Amino acid sequence: MNNNHKERINEYSKVTDEIKGLSELCLENLKIDQDLYSKYEVKRGLRDLDGKGVLTGLTEISKIQSYIVEDNDMIPCEGKLYYQGVDVEDIVAGFMEEKRFGFEETVYLLLFGKLPSKDELKMVSGILADYRTSLPTHFVRDIILKAPSKDMMNTLQRSVLTLYAYDEKADDISIPNVLRQCLQLISVVPLLSVYGYQAYSHYHDGNSLFIHTPRKDLSTAENILHLLRPDSKYSELEARILDLALVIHAEHGGGNNSTFTTHVVTSSGTDTYSSMAASLGSLKGPKHGGANIKVTKMFEEMKSEVSDWNDDEEIKVYLKKLLHKEAFDKAGLIYGMGHAVYSISDPRAKVFKGFVEKLSIEKGYQDEYQLYANVERLAPEVIAEERKIYKGVSANVDFYSGFVYQMLGLPMELFTPLFAVARMAGWSAHRIEELINQGKIIRPAYKAVKKNQTYIPMDER
Repeated sequence: MNNNHKERINEYSKVTDEIKGLSELCLENLKIDQDLYSKYEVKRGLRDLDGKGVLTGLTEISKIQSYIVEDNDMIPCEGKLYYQGVDVEDIVAGFMEEKRFGFEETVYLLLFGKLPSKDELKMVSGILADYRTSLPTHFVRDIILKAPSKDMMNTLQRSVLTLYAYDEKADDISIPNVLRQCLQLISVVPLLSVYGYQAYSHYHDGNSLFIHTPRKDLSTAENILHLLRPDSKYSELEARILDLALVIHAEHGGGNNSTFTTHVVTSSGTDTYSSMAASLGSLKGPKHGGANIKVTKMFEEMKSEVSDWNDDEEIKVYLKKLLHKEAFDKAGLIYGMGHAVYSISDPRAKVFKGFVEKLSIEKGYQDEYQLYANVERLAPEVIAEERKIYKGVSANVDFYSGFVYQMLGLPMELFTPLFAVARMAGWSAHRIEELINQGKIIRPAYKAVKKNQTYIPMDER
């Protein structure tokens, strides 16, 4: 990056005194009285005071179970996640036992509503493999390499939106065309993510640039490791655990922020590329897709602050500091603990944990794994002592996913894009579901609470 370009960026990014002054007007005139939210019974975040989500739609794509109903009482239970009615734990057990990769099977299940036969899985896997080589000629050179971004999610958004220009049927929202677009995006987003990181790493950090061509004979997870590593080498366990990570991140109900975004934007009748770019923008947010980065950074500080990783009392002291806003980012949170829906357990974290331990042994991270396990055990106890909570607290999927990516040697810049690689399958299924069952444009109500003002002529103000 030359000096003139840097100067232009610095000038563009500068917050002037005028802008600072105007921002004070925003703070003064756009602040809403917080008591009004209670007065008008506003479901902030589309959740009630007990944390229960407001029903805004119907879906068959997946189901989350965190409680059972007995005598009209909601009783918390072990968390369950179903893809098209099939228990995710059973899906994982099936492909792990048969020693095959599961993400492509998961894509089929989510999109078509049933488990595939061998021939059906072979067909869809072949389509995905063919689409991996479908990026337009010079797309990587002209779009990704020429303007690398420091944020991979922005790179992904830009790349996905640019693909619109290469699609002669970009605005066709018939189901066959949207399915074609979705399968292509599921296939190429892993490439766009890795190539985007390599471009950034080369131009901003001075690392050597290498671009591998995807291989049709490899699974999605294998291709990611093949593309990312200079020597393209990886172990079977590494590829299988990355594949597992893709499976358990592929879908999580219609109400999570990015998938709800898919439904909202799709309901307007817009094109697939705009819909997916909007969902990527949602996932970029640290409250959604960036949570595992927070967990990883929190543990980095914890490892330096806690001298004995097996001393329960010392760990609890640090956890209390987190809650008291005296450690890490002083947000008062233990990242990776708790979930908006699950209480007793997050099934994705439960599935992940056993394989995480195996990888820690292969990679020599047993001590770090034990620290994670200790925090997972102690954090609910500390939170219960320090906070009034309406439901149980357990480790969520973000608790272990960042640690897994770290052990795989994946750069932190790719943590959230990997989430997007997986969730593209779920977003695609929800977009198609919304189009098939299309109703009205999604438009929730907002109550206006600003008092009317009298217009004053300019020379009298």
